[in-house]
Amino acid sequence: MRTSLSRLFPAWLALLLAGCLALLAACGGGGGHHPPAATTGSLAVTIGGLQAGVAGAVTLSGPASYSKLLTASTSLTDLAPGAYTLSATSVAQGTGTLAPTPVTQQVQVNAGATASASVAYAATAPLALALQEVASGLSAPIFLTAPPGDSRLFILERPGRIRVVQNGNLLATPFLDISALTTTSGERGLLSLAFHPQYASNGYFFLYYTNLAGDIVIERRQVSAGNANVADPLSALAILTIPHPTFSNHYGGLLSFGPDGYLYAGTGDGGSAGDPSGNAQNTNVLLGKLLRLDVNASTVAQPYAIPPGNPFATAGGRAEIWAYGLRNPWRYAFDVPAQLLYLADVGQANWEEVDVRPVGQADNNYGWNIMEGAHCYSSSCSQAGLVLPAVEYGHDTAGGCSITGGYVYRGTALPELAGQYLYSDYCSGWLKSFSYSNGTASTVTDWGITNVGNILSFGQDAQNELYMLSGTGKVYRIVHK
Repeated sequence: MRTSLSRLFPAWLALLLAGCLALLAACGGGGGHHPPAATTGSLAVTIGGLQAGVAGAVTLSGPASYSKLLTASTSLTDLAPGAYTLSATSVAQGTGTLAPTPVTQQVQVNAGATASASVAYAATAPLALALQEVASGLSAPIFLTAPPGDSRLFILERPGRIRVVQNGNLLATPFLDISALTTTSGERGLLSLAFHPQYASNGYFFLYYTNLAGDIVIERRQVSAGNANVADPLSALAILTIPHPTFSNHYGGLLSFGPDGYLYAGTGDGGSAGDPSGNAQNTNVLLGKLLRLDVNASTVAQPYAIPPGNPFATAGGRAEIWAYGLRNPWRYAFDVPAQLLYLADVGQANWEEVDVRPVGQADNNYGWNIMEGAHCYSSSCSQAGLVLPAVEYGHDTAGGCSITGGYVYRGTALPELAGQYLYSDYCSGWLKSFSYSNGTASTVTDWGITNVGNILSFGQDAQNELYMLSGTGKVYRIVHK
């Protein structure tokens, strides 16, 4: 026979106890609050088989257009749940090749959990490179480029012509001829061309050349309405003219659109030896600089605007400047997957250099004329605040006399070369490369390319394949041997 609660406790105590029990039940039985459920997950990726200084090439893609290039083992957090794909490509190690296993794999990331994946690199047959001639009979081919998504090659001749290679044939009619506007005295001439990222819809392209007075001219032009292989000769819009008095050398000369959509221009220090005017360290002049301009709404009244983030946009120097301390940048390149800027600067008498910095980093001082490469040039030499080279080489029989900067290889024909920065020397004509990861350059590889003449420039087509341009008037594509 059950004993009623009222017989064991006074009525008021029974009511109090019942109320407390009800309150505990309403609060989840007295167990406290549950933490909110996790909404993201993590992924640990192990990349093995790489020697020190060699970067892997693994792309992780996933939900919401997620994409990230991985060069070494890492742990990724705050990932949206879902299926992720790892795609690995071969990389160069010296003259050999490291191939990944597996090439492609999928991994599921769940909220509140850590998934794992691994890629193992191993040596395969050594990679050998060769040069394949694609054009000849040119007059000082100084640059090669192509509009985004276009199969043609556009080759600049320093005397002022832009030639087109279509379906393997060098067209007789130039795309544009400005030879009447320039001269090849000293280092002058037509030096580079940059197609607007939306060239397919707006037809805009930009030139960098020296005028008859020797000043630097940056100019916008447009393709003709009726012929995609001919520019409109009446479409010129002056963007910027930079005085370059006294000397006929050190013009720099590369125009390039960065991954931020702005137009960059590398200028030389004004010429002669040792930067006698002190231009490179003077942020009130545009010589010896890397400039950054917004040309996406250019008009006669306002040819360009100053992008936000330029270091001297508000005070203390010219607002167009992005970086300074350059002697004669020949040339620079953006590696978009790794978000790095490679800049080759020609030395004075002893050292050539390649600098590597994050693409979004402003206000870099590359050191000239305080430093030549990693070595003191001026009598008062403090390295504080200066960018020192990732790679340098001297003026000797094994080195050369004047660096010719190239590109990081991101094409598909040579997957083993992915992530390697290729460069040459005007005098020696060799082809060398290195990779860059975690702030360190790998050992430099010499690819055994010889007897191609003075290397004037590299070029890159719309498929990211690379070319070397020779003073012999020939253009070569870099291919498997």
